[in-house]
Order: sequence, then structure tokens, then C-alpha cells
Amino acid sequence: MKSILKDALILFAITAIAGVLLAVVNEVTKGPIAEQQAQLKQEACQNVFSDATEFVSVEVPAKDSAEYSNWSNQNPKNSIDEIYEAYDASHTFLGYVYTITNKEGYGGEIQFTMGIRLDGTLNGVSVLQTSETVGLGLEAENVLVPQFSGKNVTTFTYTKNGATTDSEIDAISSATITTNAFVNGVNAGLFYFQMNGGVANE
Repeated sequence: MKSILKDALILFAITAIAGVLLAVVNEVTKGPIAEQQAQLKQEACQNVFSDATEFVSVEVPAKDSAEYSNWSNQNPKNSIDEIYEAYDASHTFLGYVYTITNKEGYGGEIQFTMGIRLDGTLNGVSVLQTSETVGLGLEAENVLVPQFSGKNVTTFTYTKNGATTDSEIDAISSATITTNAFVNGVNAGLFYFQMNGGVANE
């Protein structure tokens, strides 16, 4: 009986010490991890808004709000994760950066940022995370992403026959699911921008 009690006390002491050490480590690393995440978000925003020097986080509407529901009903396979306002060095408001997750990828979710100027021009798209296969992910970066830059259109469509207008995106060969996911995700971001007063040229 004494042996069991002794073993239990030792086990309790070890567990307590481990818990304290874990809490200390968590507290010590919390700051640096938060700083690293903030830096990564800053870099992601900068990738799609190179002339901006400051990005201010804007609260994403609650998912049960009328605004978000209206957007989500039109874009059911997408979600808005983050919204930032972009400003230049003189604090002139330049536009928005959206972080979008699309759930239609060949391998699952695709998350990316997109920068939109106030006149509706899409600065560019930058992939953050993708569940696509290695080859498809690289193809998306090299083939799809550059095609969105500098375009001012209401919506994009993809084509297998060669793009002839700004609103057309050349599909990745043999990867229409991945192409469709990217196009739908970008269109979802454009729709949110337009829904909130943004204007794009046809």
C-alpha cells in the first residue's frame, strides 16, 4: 500500500513539474511565434500589394451576419479568412487584401491572398497553402497565378483554347479541377469587393 502511494505521489510530482515546464515554454515561445506569424502575413500582403507599406486588419463579418451570408450563398465553396486595408507611406488608402480559402481543389483546400486596388484592378494572387499534389501546386504558381495580375474585370473564366481576353485564364493542362478552384476563389474575392461598393471595368 505504501509503495503504491509512493509511486502515485512520484507520478503526480512528475506530472505537475511537466505541466509547469510546458506552461513556461509556451509563455516564452508565444511572443516569437506571434511575431513570426505577423511577419508571414505582412509578407503575404506585400506579395500582392508591393507599393503598400502598411496593412491594417479589418474584422471579417460574422458568418451569421446578413452581409457574410449574402456573399456565402453566392460562393458556398469559399470562405473569407482575413481582410486588410492597404496604405502607402503617406497613409493613402490604396485598396484591400483578402485571404480566401477555396474548398474545390483536387486535393482539398487552397488558401491564397489577393490584392485589389480601389478601382477594381487585381494586383495579383499569392498562394499560401494548397493540398494539391506537388506537381499541380507548382503548376498553379507558375501558370495560373501570373495570369491574374493587373486585370480589371468583374469575373474570370478559364479556357482550354487559349485566353483571348483579360477575363479568360488559360487552364493548367490536364488539371481543370485545380484551375476551376483558383478561378472560383478569385471570383469570390472579386464578388465580395464589388458587393461592398467596389467597381471593376468590364
